[in-house]
Amino acid sequence: MLSRIRHFCPETLSLTVLTIAAVCFLLTEQALSQSRRSARAVEDSGSVIPVLIKNPEGSELKINPENFHVYENGIEQRILNIAYDPSPSRIVLLADNSATVGADVEKLKAAVMEFAYEIFEGDQLFVIAFDEKPEIIQEWTDDAKKIESSLSTFRKRGNPYLFDAISATVNEVLLPLMPGTKKTAIVVIGDGLDRGSKTSFDKIHDMLLGNNITVYFLQLEDRSGGVYRKNQPKASVVVQKLTEDTGGKAFSFDQAQDAAKFICDELRKNRYLLSYQSLNSSSYDARRLLLLADGNMEIRMKKFEPPSIKAN
Repeated sequence: MLSRIRHFCPETLSLTVLTIAAVCFLLTEQALSQSRRSARAVEDSGSVIPVLIKNPEGSELKINPENFHVYENGIEQRILNIAYDPSPSRIVLLADNSATVGADVEKLKAAVMEFAYEIFEGDQLFVIAFDEKPEIIQEWTDDAKKIESSLSTFRKRGNPYLFDAISATVNEVLLPLMPGTKKTAIVVIGDGLDRGSKTSFDKIHDMLLGNNITVYFLQLEDRSGGVYRKNQPKASVVVQKLTEDTGGKAFSFDQAQDAAKFICDELRKNRYLLSYQSLNSSSYDARRLLLLADGNMEIRMKKFEPPSIKAN
């Protein structure tokens, strides 16, 4: 429901058109155009999963489907293709704006601005702050000055309804971009604590996995002291599961500058689309995913495929 985010602007309805224009502009060079055709071919059949691939030794990557092995619940699947994804990134910065979060407003603003300095041409940011309701601070833009001026509305009050904020972000901001936009990420600036959301952790966990949304964290010190809360994981476990299970990564809040560069570089330079044919899998069952590669390549991707059909 749009009412879950205050000050929601109807201009968001034009995001798909703007995204297509950005992609077309980015891919004018012949090499990138060829890569895009390869990526589109990946999407034409089979299950498609984004994969982050790096060579730790710094040498040139040579991507060949025969050198990769993907498994569902321990059973090897047939890889159809794997190709570099040159499309621009759409990154939502979701900042904990609650009263007791472990950073002052100026430090939260500074962390957001690090991403405004690091995004590549064609990339765009969307800034949301949340306490007991998520609030749009700045809609999609690549303009650092516009982002900076919008951050004057940051403040600290209320409790952190993190899970509700993630649900609203996915439903109201990212899903309207799909299926045309494949490269989406959420960077949560906070400690993973939720106090009061109506949305369950399991629901947002499956929602993120089912839509191939990668989650990163700029992790603040856990203000809860590591205590358990009824019917939901500890704050530190929330951070771990949302990042590791979606193929993302957690960074210390104090490393905001390095984290912003890492995340923006990774999404632009190291993102691939893997297509494979799922064999003997039920749409009612969650599947654990594992990807192995020959050689010393560093690989990250989501760890689970949630059920695509809910059993009655």
